Amino acid sequence: MRTYGQYCPIARASEILAERWTPVILRNLLLGCRTYTEISAGAPGLSRTLLTQRLRQLERVGIVEIHPKPTGRGVTYELTDAGRDLWDVIMALRTWGERWLEVGDEHTNPSLVLWAWCTVYLDRDRLPAERVVVRFDFLDQPPGNRRLWILVDRGDAEVCKHDPGFEEDVIVETDARTIVRWHLKQIEWADAVRAGQIRVAGSRRVAQVLPTWNRRGMPDEELRERATAKTPIAVS
Repeated sequence: MRTYGQYCPIARASEILAERWTPVILRNLLLGCRTYTEISAGAPGLSRTLLTQRLRQLERVGIVEIHPKPTGRGVTYELTDAGRDLWDVIMALRTWGERWLEVGDEHTNPSLVLWAWCTVYLDRDRLPAERVVVRFDFLDQPPGNRRLWILVDRGDAEVCKHDPGFEEDVIVETDARTIVRWHLKQIEWADAVRAGQIRVAGSRRVAQVLPTWNRRGMPDEELRERATAKTPIAVS
């Protein structure tokens, strides 16, 4: 780890927190990710090698503790008191980014939107009792990132990068910018449908309730309570 050689606490903290990908990894840990797969799923584009390096660095400086799983296969990553104390720091970055930075096309990876939907903002009380499969076709994306699924089963939901193998109840066609703007509450689902920015086919009943599964715009304190009370679901 490179050092600025300064006693200033801002400089010393920046040696750790200003490393590329570190704030994103910390965000995922603060939102409840505990396994390597869960952390990686919320950081599309981050290589396994660099993720391993960053997690080891966070362990060395006392922000993360690594524990073997009770099954003996794999490990879990737990924030220490120092790590949990970073919540306000990461949320301050979010607040500043929302206020001052525009969302560009380079910021619209749709897999992250669905990951956030299913891991953090999911309204489980509104999910159907039966199994439901929703396919998303992002027509502006390259072939490898164009099609994703949300699988709802047993009162929970997960994102699938590959066909989960069940009959699709609803197919949503849209583009990445539209789904990002909707998730950020910049537009409403019904307005996007009327404008032709979102097209939905399949079960009318499921299509009507689908947008209600996402609790967009959740207050920070409620977000924090939900994040510490559950374990997120990884992209499969």
